[in-house]
Amino acid sequence: MIKKLLLAVATLVASMGFAFAQVDVNKADAAALDSVKGVGPAMSKTIIDERTKAGPLKDWADFQKRVKGVADKRATQLSKAGLQVNGQSKEGAPMMATAPKGDKADMKAEKADMKAKKADMKAEKADMKAEKADMKAAKPAKPADMKTKPEAGKSAS
Repeated sequence: MIKKLLLAVATLVASMGFAFAQVDVNKADAAALDSVKGVGPAMSKTIIDERTKAGPLKDWADFQKRVKGVADKRATQLSKAGLQVNGQSKEGAPMMATAPKGDKADMKAEKADMKAKKADMKAEKADMKAEKADMKAAKPAKPADMKTKPEAGKSAS
């Protein structure tokens, strides 16, 4: 039960890390592109087709020129949502998708706590196994004469 709970917490912490991930248009697959708010399957396909046809996108100006329907305003929105071109965000777009440094430190501390809890649980499990073995060893063995039934009705004559 505790293992399942810890696994659920670890999964939650890991997924929080993905929520802050930046997606580069030149490296991402369709699923990663779709995960960016404002990019749907049609735009993902267009980006991948352009990238395949004419090579990697050089910068935001190249992105806007080659991807139909993306002007300055939309490019800024996509950049705010975490989309990058060659690892760069669009100028003028504040990076809202990245975690503040304090949050990263908190996540590292949480990860360290999880590792410590996992180690404690392993130690506790080992202790329980040892205790079980001790109890089994301390259990008194049945004497040989207790294995046979006592004879009833015999009297000394």
